[in-house]
Amino acid sequence: MFKHTRSGKIISLAWPLFVGQIALIANGVIDTVMTSRFSATDLAALALGFSIYISIFVGLSGVLQALLPTIGQLYGAQRYGDIGHEVKQGVWLALFLSIAGAVILYFAPAMLTLAQASPELTEKATLYLRLEALALPATLAFRVYAALNTAISKPKMVMMIQVTGLVLKIPLNAVFIFGYAGMPALGGPGCALATAVIAWLMLLICWLSLRVTPYYKEFKLFHTGWVTPQWAAQKALLILGIPMGLSYFIEVTGFTLMAIFIARLGETAIAGHQIAANMGAVLYMLPLALGSAAGTLVAQAIGAGNMLTARQMSTSGIRLAAVCSVITGLLVWLLREQIIRAYTPDITIITAALPLFIFIAFYQLFDAVQVTTAFVLRAYKIAVVPTIIYAVALWGVGLGGGYLVGLDPFGVMPNYVKGASGFWLANSISLAIVAAMLIWYLKLIQRHQQPS
Repeated sequence: MFKHTRSGKIISLAWPLFVGQIALIANGVIDTVMTSRFSATDLAALALGFSIYISIFVGLSGVLQALLPTIGQLYGAQRYGDIGHEVKQGVWLALFLSIAGAVILYFAPAMLTLAQASPELTEKATLYLRLEALALPATLAFRVYAALNTAISKPKMVMMIQVTGLVLKIPLNAVFIFGYAGMPALGGPGCALATAVIAWLMLLICWLSLRVTPYYKEFKLFHTGWVTPQWAAQKALLILGIPMGLSYFIEVTGFTLMAIFIARLGETAIAGHQIAANMGAVLYMLPLALGSAAGTLVAQAIGAGNMLTARQMSTSGIRLAAVCSVITGLLVWLLREQIIRAYTPDITIITAALPLFIFIAFYQLFDAVQVTTAFVLRAYKIAVVPTIIYAVALWGVGLGGGYLVGLDPFGVMPNYVKGASGFWLANSISLAIVAAMLIWYLKLIQRHQQPS
């Protein structure tokens, strides 16, 4: 009975997304845990390299998220034959984006100068980024596959592939980080090489599943002739996708630049921040899954012309994400010491990470509400105004405020908010502002929609 309610439908679609995303983010947890046992310098290099890579990847993959509401509305309207055309254009877009992203990653050492890090740390972070460039085409192409399956409410295959990649992560990391099986010990950069190998294997599985599964035939993905990039379709995806990608980029670069500025405080401070940021990313997967599921169902309802259902589904999704976030926040606060010790046995890093977990515990509510509301707005194909909100709040209040409080360039801040804690405090405040503004804007949009 529950699965037929609005919340039940969201959960039914969200749980495979959540498991798949946990498998995906668990790769980062594994990287952090295994690299912390190699050396503190390699962990710091991983923190810097990953923060830059994830900013580029999330920004580019965010552009591809334009496929989600596009295909979702086509599916809701039962225009199944048009879905294959959008998927093929999405593949072309993924290829173009991966070329641009790989060039940026190759020349990323220029960004590392902002961290004012040691030559050894910079060298390791540079190698990490250049190895991640090898993975980028496959990871972006996988996002097209994931968008298709999510939009048609079939995310379980995506989950299975992501879990398969996770299973391979530990042995491949061991080989490349510590130098087993005759391989040189690469330390932190070994994580990137393992990621590249796994990404291409996952893409091969995606292609095979689309070819052999009968369910996909009605979408005309194959046997329709060679399709070249079409400007009208690319333009439509970019008009929606660029602001979506920018919003993802803005959100992630808040943490990226935090890591770069916190690196000025020393390797212990950045290592503690990396653990806190990694845990925050793990917790983010639940509202991300709920938001994606709610947005998908809202898009399908819009495609079917049922605006009342779209409004009701959006309300249920936001409420469900908020309740779950309060529960997870309390659990994190109660178990904070045990969580940190699971990451590292180093007492100095534990001491650096512990104060940051208070922010992880209480900003969950703001983060859950903002991400779910953002997905609902994207289902309405609205992305420009939310992107402006993200830029002003996360860059202006979050990063700018964090710089003023955390680094205290004017020497006026009390000691208990200086350092990494100052950055996390400002970021939490900025997320609260984003959540409030997005809720207001969604209500404004829905007020102009006539229920059917």
